[in-house]
Amino acid sequence: MKKIAWAVLIAFVAVAFVAMGPTNSFAQQQQKKIEKFGEDKRIQEWSKKKFETSNKTINWRMSDPWGGLNFHDMAIHFADTVRACSGGRLNIKVFPTGAIVPAMEIFEATSKGTLDAFHSWPGYWKGRNEAFCAYASVPFGLDNEGYNIWYYERGGKAMFDELYGRFGMVPFFCGNVGMEIGMHSNKRATKLEDFKGMKVRTVGWYMDILTKMGVSVTPLPGAEVYLALERGVVDAAEFSSPSANIPAGFHEITKFAIMPGVHQPSCQFDVAINKKKWDELPDDLKIIVETAAKETQLWSNAWQENLNIEALKIMGKTTEFVKMDDAAIVAFAKASFEYLDDLAAKDPDVKKVLDSQEKFKEEYAQWRDLRGRLAPWPKADVLKGRLTQ
Repeated sequence: MKKIAWAVLIAFVAVAFVAMGPTNSFAQQQQKKIEKFGEDKRIQEWSKKKFETSNKTINWRMSDPWGGLNFHDMAIHFADTVRACSGGRLNIKVFPTGAIVPAMEIFEATSKGTLDAFHSWPGYWKGRNEAFCAYASVPFGLDNEGYNIWYYERGGKAMFDELYGRFGMVPFFCGNVGMEIGMHSNKRATKLEDFKGMKVRTVGWYMDILTKMGVSVTPLPGAEVYLALERGVVDAAEFSSPSANIPAGFHEITKFAIMPGVHQPSCQFDVAINKKKWDELPDDLKIIVETAAKETQLWSNAWQENLNIEALKIMGKTTEFVKMDDAAIVAFAKASFEYLDDLAAKDPDVKKVLDSQEKFKEEYAQWRDLRGRLAPWPKADVLKGRLTQ
């Protein structure tokens, strides 16, 4: 009888549990699994937005500081995308460097309305505000991926808009060509002591950092770099990425290319538009301009990095690629961070943007670390044990 009683009791309990259904905890877990995670804020913004178009044709004048550099192609690419997507309602004519105003006067000309827009590297406007450099490239700062996440999703765009807004312009990120070559050099340099006393061409924040480290720095304009290297006025020069440097011929008159480009993990470009001209655009054309800038941002990086494949083959015929050792890189990092911290302490605009970028790096660090064990090396390299970036 006892065995029968226990069997009946167990059966009763089992039926009761089934009747009760899942526990609240289990139900909550199930709910969490199907709950939506994240949202595109624009969906709500555009859900009830009505876009009206007009047949009016608008013509803008735009320029850049690129001269013969292939960066000029980015400006044309952006303008062509705007023209195509607007069906010719907004035509941006890209004038050659110097055709309307000299290269370094495009900022002032666009602010005042002589030009309607320009394409540039924001660091050129360091004299207007030191913070412009933070949107261009920062030693040991953001790479291409980092700039995109920070600008589009972490408040970078709002800060950039505010900074340019002080000068009567509306900006957009519009092109990124990745890491630059560290230096084209006639002296092999891999250890920190190798850089002491070297004569180097560079500009911007890196100029001050190298000077602090005992390097003799000459801030030559790009057009004078080749001759300075050829005549020995400088031992080494940093300028840009492999594909951008090929036409300049630096690899023909130097023996080494020193890597990595610690001064410029990523080279970020922009387009800036006169605010009055921007305000006159209908909403649909504003969206086309912004989307064209974002498309240029995506395309330019793929375009330049692909060109680097062939550029390195050409450079490799006359140039030896050398890598700084870890101790040298850490020393460069220490000097860079000390300089940037000091600059931020003196300049609230610099502090605001660098603090924002650093917070992003800190919060993104775990995911970068977790995924960083695996890099997309060729199959043969991976099978030999090469895994990390």
